Amino acid sequence: MGNKNSFADRFTMFAVKLGNQVHLRSLRDAFAVIIPFFILAGLAVLINNVVFPWFFTGETLEKLKIWGNVITNGTLNIASLLVAPMIGYSLSKNKGFKNPLAAAAISIGSLIIMMPISISMTGIDSGEAMLVSGGLTYGNLGTSGMFSGIIIGLLATEIFVKISGVKRLQINLGEGVPPAVSKSFTVMLPTMITLSLFGIISAILLTIFDTNLIDLITTLIQEPLRAINTSLIGTVIIYSFSNFLFTIGIHQTVVNGAILDPLTLQNMNENMLAFNGGEEAPNIITNSFLSSFGMIGGTGSTIALLLAILLFAKLKSSKDVASISFAPGVFNINEPIIFGYPIVFNLPMMIPFVLLPAIGIVFAYFCTALGFINRSVIMVPWTTPPLMNAYLTTAGDWRAVIVQLLIIVFGVFLYLPFIKVSERVSKAQAEAEEV
Repeated sequence: MGNKNSFADRFTMFAVKLGNQVHLRSLRDAFAVIIPFFILAGLAVLINNVVFPWFFTGETLEKLKIWGNVITNGTLNIASLLVAPMIGYSLSKNKGFKNPLAAAAISIGSLIIMMPISISMTGIDSGEAMLVSGGLTYGNLGTSGMFSGIIIGLLATEIFVKISGVKRLQINLGEGVPPAVSKSFTVMLPTMITLSLFGIISAILLTIFDTNLIDLITTLIQEPLRAINTSLIGTVIIYSFSNFLFTIGIHQTVVNGAILDPLTLQNMNENMLAFNGGEEAPNIITNSFLSSFGMIGGTGSTIALLLAILLFAKLKSSKDVASISFAPGVFNINEPIIFGYPIVFNLPMMIPFVLLPAIGIVFAYFCTALGFINRSVIMVPWTTPPLMNAYLTTAGDWRAVIVQLLIIVFGVFLYLPFIKVSERVSKAQAEAEEV
């Protein structure tokens, strides 16, 4: 027993350290800031392509769609420009750096420096491809370059913060100087060195290898990682492991926030852009897909657990916890049931808690792949109640609601035998304590 406890303690400590790792924590902090941009983009895409066409047609519709299109330009199409400075700010702040705004500026400057200096465009009259200098594409600025924004933001900030710590490179103007001016001069040389370093790398890649860091990151890191992690098998494995962590008291964002959420967010953004442009959405697994079919009522799809307890549980204490937990559970906030029932370190309940989300994801995946339901094309807040989130993320597909209902009903009966076992264990423990 001692060895088991020792292993559990070591594993828990490792997971906690992983969750508190400064780079992973900074990623979560950065995405927390920019998520409202993408939710607004989802709302704009929904209104443009679902709501407006109900009431308007022709030229009036096209004019009204300008609102959604310009919103898209200021959100989805600058995703990498949003994420890079936010990562720079969050990472430098979490490292205790006193000028996080400078780190944010360095990150965005480094990202632009690493982009190609010319872009390929097709002439309207000639129809021939030509290289045009002095322009940036939404492809690099937007969702396709988002992973590059993450990596460059992390690298640029690490280099900048380290160089800024060298006392000899700090210019001190002394007393009587406005703080803002003093701060800017303190990091002047580190700023110049960091940006120059990225400039040298960019020039070498462009002149010698005829490429750029954005393309290299996309080809060698982003796409292989996305193909694995957001595949059905990869997603189920990662999601199941992170849900298991929650059963031992470690929040699932420790894993998902680092290796899954940034990639499913990119998939979501690509789908929104495609849907807004009248094209077929390329991805099945997105963050809103997972929250709609793998996190119904919160991690572990616990809305099914709450219904099972309220309908079939025998113990009054169980029903009391479920009653208190139901209102927040409707908005996918399920810490009350996880820690109050509890699910944490409750072996019988750990099994369906991990199993049901995986089953829901697989079932919804094949329903989507076979064309029974629409793909997830609208990003909805994770707190959107069940049924409504499935309807909205699929742009008003009622069949998605049916699929989600089937998962919930199945989940009720999946949780039920484990609830009975858990109640027997609780009753036996209570009787043993009385004796």
